[in-house]
Amino acid sequence: MYEAAQRAKESRKKASQVTVKEMKYRPKISGGDFETKTRKVERFLNEGHKVKITIMFRGREVTHPQLGRKILDDIAERVDDFAKVEAYPRLDGRNMTMVLGPDKSKRPKKKQQQPAPEQTEEAAPTATATPAEESAAPAADAPASTDQDAT
Repeated sequence: MYEAAQRAKESRKKASQVTVKEMKYRPKISGGDFETKTRKVERFLNEGHKVKITIMFRGREVTHPQLGRKILDDIAERVDDFAKVEAYPRLDGRNMTMVLGPDKSKRPKKKQQQPAPEQTEEAAPTATATPAEESAAPAADAPASTDQDAT
């Protein structure tokens, strides 16, 4: 009995909870707002959440569903690298909805953090002298300046 409870507890620890986040757009959304909301959708998908995208139509906007469809297609195209469309766009009353889910086969694998190879001062060959050495020894290539050059 105790072992079964421990196994159940362990399996709950390993399970990840997938939630459905929702992002609402309007047909007349500006470019900057579209970019901001779409970046947020990308972040949700990368975290492993499903995202429900809703286009809200007001007034006569509902007579032009192609505007909402275009926005949804643009979003789907932007997240195509790491997400898949689970529910294709459909019009429900005054709202058009689409559901995106993370695609594990397309998701970029997490890169393991490898420390960058650092060169120490002893290992790196130095061809230049330090500033203290330069000021101590005059350069042989530079012509000596005299007061006669100024005339």
